[in-house]
Amino acid sequence: MNTLKRKFSVIGCGRVGICLATFLFKKNYEPAGFFSRSKTSAKAAKAAAGCGVVFDSAADCARAGDIVFITTPDGVIEGVCGDLMRQNAFGPKTMVFHLSGAHSSEILAQAKQSGAVVGSIHPLQSFAPYEPGQASPFEGINISVEGDPDAVSQGKDIAAALGAQAFAIPTESKTLYHASAVVASNYLVTLVKFALTLLMETGLREDVAFEILSPLIQGTLSNIGSRGCTRALTGPVARGDHETVSRHLTDIDEKIPEFSALYRLLGTHTLDIAGAGDGLPEEAKKMLAHLFKQT
Repeated sequence: MNTLKRKFSVIGCGRVGICLATFLFKKNYEPAGFFSRSKTSAKAAKAAAGCGVVFDSAADCARAGDIVFITTPDGVIEGVCGDLMRQNAFGPKTMVFHLSGAHSSEILAQAKQSGAVVGSIHPLQSFAPYEPGQASPFEGINISVEGDPDAVSQGKDIAAALGAQAFAIPTESKTLYHASAVVASNYLVTLVKFALTLLMETGLREDVAFEILSPLIQGTLSNIGSRGCTRALTGPVARGDHETVSRHLTDIDEKIPEFSALYRLLGTHTLDIAGAGDGLPEEAKKMLAHLFKQT
């Protein structure tokens, strides 16, 4: 890590911006400035970090830092960057980062016209509003980094200072990276809701259903981590038990038909995983594939 102390500015003092300023203020990083559309938010960031200056303009804030974090909502990052560039807010050695998961560093390309180095840092974490004395939400998490080579190097240092693990991805892969995070987090919620809905058809409340399924969910995640997806797969598809799958589909089609297509789609992809392992008879595979294609 660099021994030179780096001053940073935060433009956009929402949940992520405040947490970043608060927990990065250690080792070789020092808050230099804060700017937000709401001056109250900028003042809150300064209070949480313990030092720095609240600026009346984003350009003045950016000029105060060696590193500029644009932590605004995703939809305005590119516009903010362009405005800052046109106001000569970036120097030839400025490092400019955004923290969006959905966008790559390419939306900061205008900053390069000033000679700035650009990159993106995305913490794989959800952020609650900052509370004084709270534990760092960055500790022990994973953070993706991409962009110019120097930005990637600096991004890894920033992640280390936050107590996180960094991994670099190619800029052109940022969208698929974000899609992966959406599937792992958001769509997992959808999948669990599906399972809970099926169990609630037996007359159980949702909280009771979750309590019952939770050990199975956690155990499956543990098995995936220790054995990989193919070897962690169990159940009727892995066994080639088409009769059980057929009964599932009959009841779902009759009682919860809105989930029929989802069950079949998941079954089709699960069959692909089962087929990658050993021992699934070809005839059972064909019969399962036929069931999953029926509507």
